Amino acid sequence: MTHRERVLATLNHEEPDRVAIDFGGMRSTGIHAIAYNQLKKHLRLSGGRTRVYDIMQQLAEPEKEVLDILGGDVVQLHRYEPSFGVNIRGWKKGTLPDGSECEYPLDLDPVIAEDGSKLIVQDGTVVARMPKDGFWYDFAYFPLADAESYKDIDKYEFPDITGEELEFLREEAEQLKATMGEYAVLGAFGGNIFENGMFTFGIEKFLTEIAINPKLVEYFLDRMADKHVENLKKYMDAVGDYIDIIQMGDDLGTQNGLYISREMYRKLIKPYQARVYEAAHKLNPRVKVFLHSCGSIYDLIPDLIEIGVDVLNPVQTTAAKMDPATLKREFGRDIVFWGGGVDTQTVMLFGTPDEVRKQVKERLSIFAPGGGYVFNQVHNIQPGVPPENIVAAYMAAQGR
Repeated sequence: MTHRERVLATLNHEEPDRVAIDFGGMRSTGIHAIAYNQLKKHLRLSGGRTRVYDIMQQLAEPEKEVLDILGGDVVQLHRYEPSFGVNIRGWKKGTLPDGSECEYPLDLDPVIAEDGSKLIVQDGTVVARMPKDGFWYDFAYFPLADAESYKDIDKYEFPDITGEELEFLREEAEQLKATMGEYAVLGAFGGNIFENGMFTFGIEKFLTEIAINPKLVEYFLDRMADKHVENLKKYMDAVGDYIDIIQMGDDLGTQNGLYISREMYRKLIKPYQARVYEAAHKLNPRVKVFLHSCGSIYDLIPDLIEIGVDVLNPVQTTAAKMDPATLKREFGRDIVFWGGGVDTQTVMLFGTPDEVRKQVKERLSIFAPGGGYVFNQVHNIQPGVPPENIVAAYMAAQGR
């Protein structure tokens, strides 16, 4: 099977020739640039480039040589500005916090603050901050932090896919087709509903408004969902023929449970997610809807299946009620699990290669039978994860 054939079989709940594998095919299945450079050094790969395409999480774009070794079957069609309004049309040389080399977007021009932190400034506003000696950028600006009325919502400019981005998407899609045509392509759309509330209001304010001012939340989410559908039409018209999967994102859980009650979710979040996911299916029935949703979300999986989620990631198996065997038994016929192959909070970081291999084999024995499973660690690989453990995980996933 080709990489793409393997993934498509998996998405159709058929058993492929070997388990499908994702290494860095989306923004929550990847690897921090520092860890990526250490991995390349361990693999004795010289040359190439480490492109930091995701500024917030400092993720590296995996090179084909690395994908070939680790068995990756998926590549990503990026958005023009993956985070904080920084576009990735061009690249320049840079240095990571550990002193290793990388390439940053030409559009990135951080300001160094007095305390040594790095600031991303857009139109005179600090939108993100990386602490001195930090590894990631954090949100520093929430445009609706002071919103109190519908008029405040009306003043907010919801993100739009511009003509400039559409041109970029077409160019990138053609480039992927020419150079990585045998791989499955995941389109990084976004489509966040719940998370966009947190990104624009701030986490504390948004959760508070859900409880005390739900009408304001509904007013905001109704407009957000409409904008997503409008953007989806542009996106699918431009690159729908190039992608196999369209990625949505909405972290609905924490380590111990849901952010909000199931009743609140069903009333305030689910209808707007459903509007977006239904639009994706109608605009391109061939493409599968992929949802990234961290945390303990067991209680919502039936709802997600109902509203058209085909693929669930990252399968955070250390969160409450996210037991692999239970998930596969109860939901494995109706949804594809993408992730959960080895835990990054414990085994990948602190275990030995043998312990990593053991857990991977255990997880594959649970998730892989009958198809409907794509191997990936739980979320991104961070600095400090031994490269030996990364190799052990992906070799075990390939049966090597």
